[in-house]
Amino acid sequence: MRVRYMACGVLLGAGLLLSAVCRADENLLGYVAGAEVIPQGGWELYNITTMRNDKDAGSYRAFDNEIELEYGVSNRFNVFGGISLLSVDTSGLSIDGYLPGNEDVGPDLSGVELGAKLNLLRPAADDFGLSLRFGLDYSWLDRHSGEDKDTASFEVDLIGQKYFLDGQLVWVGNLGLESTYADRAPIDDLPEGFDWPTDPEMEIEIKTGMGLSYRFVPNWYVGAETIYETEFETEVGQERWSVFAGPSLHYGSARWWATLTYFPQIKGGGEVYIDQTSDLHLIEKTKEEVRLKIGVNF
Repeated sequence: MRVRYMACGVLLGAGLLLSAVCRADENLLGYVAGAEVIPQGGWELYNITTMRNDKDAGSYRAFDNEIELEYGVSNRFNVFGGISLLSVDTSGLSIDGYLPGNEDVGPDLSGVELGAKLNLLRPAADDFGLSLRFGLDYSWLDRHSGEDKDTASFEVDLIGQKYFLDGQLVWVGNLGLESTYADRAPIDDLPEGFDWPTDPEMEIEIKTGMGLSYRFVPNWYVGAETIYETEFETEVGQERWSVFAGPSLHYGSARWWATLTYFPQIKGGGEVYIDQTSDLHLIEKTKEEVRLKIGVNF
């Protein structure tokens, strides 16, 4: 498994080897997006690695790696596309419908994404920034277990941004809605009594978040962000909710930028699994996440 983690690190670090000649939008925070767009004719390459860790019982660790390329069609409209890779390493844990048992998979190619971002108000010129982001994702691996699962999602986000203290302090806020169709593939030799539904499901997720980022020395920002998510599923109604919050550290230069975020789950609720002792939501989420984002402008 060490080799697989090293492979994720190589993919993550590859962005640092690329060069650029101009500076575009930076992601000051790890999870809450800003309203800025890259200028017409500009390109930006992102590498986003997220570690999801600890489901209370047993051992659980997963890595999501996203590689995304964005292009400025105009000064207000960007398009982007990307691929995703997934690694899952878990033992001593079984959750009906999500984790059949011990897994050690990846990194494997797991999905693709297409989308666009439309800027309605510019944060600097219009005093308050406002953008719409649209995304269409298709994946063929279950992000919880690495098993075969076809998932198609459409997401729309409303993104706000406000500068204070001549840009030294930045506020961002997001409100999103995601609709998902999911269809699990059958698994042979499941444990006796284990529930693995293979009927297609429809899910609706609502997400809201906000954050602040402060430039304390040139090129360096420290920030804090929080996200609330809740999901409604076909048969059970509200299936889960969770609140994550944590600090971010950002560095930006003329050639590249990087953001590191520690994101623990603060509160959660909804369905629980049999061996769970914590009152957080740990079926689809984990106790903590760590995300590293690297962007290169050219």
